[in-house]
Amino acid sequence: MYIDFEDDRLLPMDASGLDALVEAYYRLYPQYRASQRVLFCFDEIQAVSGWERFVRRLMDTELVDIYLSGSSARLLSREIATSMRGRVLEIRLFPFSFREFLRHLGTEPSQEWERLTPAERSQIEHWLLRYLSEGGFPEAIGADQRSRRELLRTYVDTAILRDVIERHQVSHPQALRWLVRQLLGNPASPFSAHKFYNDLRTQGFSIGKERVYEYITYLEDAFLIRTLALATFSERKRMTNPRKVYPIDMGLIPFYARTSQPSVGPALETAIYLELERRGAEVGYVRTPSGYEVDFLAVFPDGSTELIQVCADLGDDSVRQRELRALLEAGQEFPHARKRLITLTPPQEVVEGIEWTLASEWLLATPPPA
Repeated sequence: MYIDFEDDRLLPMDASGLDALVEAYYRLYPQYRASQRVLFCFDEIQAVSGWERFVRRLMDTELVDIYLSGSSARLLSREIATSMRGRVLEIRLFPFSFREFLRHLGTEPSQEWERLTPAERSQIEHWLLRYLSEGGFPEAIGADQRSRRELLRTYVDTAILRDVIERHQVSHPQALRWLVRQLLGNPASPFSAHKFYNDLRTQGFSIGKERVYEYITYLEDAFLIRTLALATFSERKRMTNPRKVYPIDMGLIPFYARTSQPSVGPALETAIYLELERRGAEVGYVRTPSGYEVDFLAVFPDGSTELIQVCADLGDDSVRQRELRALLEAGQEFPHARKRLITLTPPQEVVEGIEWTLASEWLLATPPPA
């Protein structure tokens, strides 16, 4: 049984209405009750008051599997886990991965990267540039620039209004919107809440610094941004160092960036980070004693660890040497981690101890087993 609780014909509804739906189903199919496992799919169930107790009772009294789905921050995993007393498995749905993007367009490769012809690889690399520009929201793929801009801004405005301002009764919505522009306009960059707080004060906003941290948490709960902490064994360093901020989709970057010149670098880094999340990795960034930065330290579900540096273009010799030096130095701090450099262009040299990987190949690779 599938029910969409945003259907206006069902509103308003409370837990007693949910019970009536289940009883109506079993009146139609009495042969299934207590004899065959039934799948109930409840979409946008957070719209129904008291749904938590109903679902717990249904799980205890009927032979059922239950899927709860929703696009609102009101359906947070930690809140569901508490309501369901731990009897829940969370599945996060991200915008399309690169492979899903290709599948959506009907161009997903049927073979492993090593078996593709040079022409097929070039075509995939062409699609990757489009993926980094358009992003992975299905409705935005293939839309013209103006329509895509309006659609993605609607997504952002809806998340701000419904999942943050209304849900948390934000008292300074203008400051929140300014924060969103700052975060989405500087993707893959460290964000200093203290500096932003000082900027707010100069603009006449009288809100506390702790409120800025709360707003960032709200935006992450609404799946508008993702934040990345410093990878360190010191909890104090993790708390005092700024977090890096990524949008939930690369398609948001062009419409909030502070420059009119497109920059594929932040989009590529964002795509790699989101793919690491999809693969279930625990991720942080690394800063070496000499001040070099490695984009990601990823610990995968199978226990393997990788230091990953992402750079769109290594044509400049000084940039190439800096990125390689950062990986080598970070490797001294994390000696058991594989060192990987991901770029848009093929490897130009062999560096002992570093795996140089094309972004298109890595994004299409099979993730490590859980």
